[in-house]
Amino acid sequence: MGIFSRTRDIIAANFNDLLDKADDPAKMIRMIILEMEETLVEVRASAARTIADQKEMHRHTVKLDRLQADWGEKAQLALSKDREDLARAALVEKKKAGDMADQLKVEIGVLDDALRAYEQDIEKLQNRLREARSRQTAIAARLESAENRVKLRTLLASERVDEALSRFDQLERRVDYAEGRADALSLADGTQGPKTLADQISELAGSDKIDEELEEMKRALKNDGAAKEG
Repeated sequence: MGIFSRTRDIIAANFNDLLDKADDPAKMIRMIILEMEETLVEVRASAARTIADQKEMHRHTVKLDRLQADWGEKAQLALSKDREDLARAALVEKKKAGDMADQLKVEIGVLDDALRAYEQDIEKLQNRLREARSRQTAIAARLESAENRVKLRTLLASERVDEALSRFDQLERRVDYAEGRADALSLADGTQGPKTLADQISELAGSDKIDEELEEMKRALKNDGAAKEG
């Protein structure tokens, strides 16, 4: 396949159709990007050769222009010496150089058109390559997300999750038992942790009730004693 036809096919390719028909979209997009990168390298190389050819042709046209001027001077000199035959021959050579220069200029014009086509193709290929790489990133992200969802659902559906939760329950029961032992030991040796603010306020309220009850008992005893004396 020629470089131009390959380039046109890539530029005209419909990524969505290619990816929809592919068994492995990630692999397909990698192949598309590789093909585009290789084609872009070839197009640039062809453009570089065309530029080199064009420069060489320009150098030849400059030489041919100088050659025409030289043959023109020689024809003028021969004619001034009454050598019309030599002047005619010099003019023939001048015409040959002119014809060659004209042909080269036509070819240079053709190369100019080819370079403009190369420039347009390179720009389009670069745009398509950026699009393909963007698609590759999106496909990779979607593929990773899908694989993670599959792994998660597989994990949730397996018995390992139930086993893990059961182990957590066992650990919590062990912690509860350890805390219970610590509380029991504190009660046994009479050492308890620092009282909270709520505990201290509750104790104050209880102390007031005891004082009130004690005073009431004192008044009752006093009243009983006074009654007996009377």
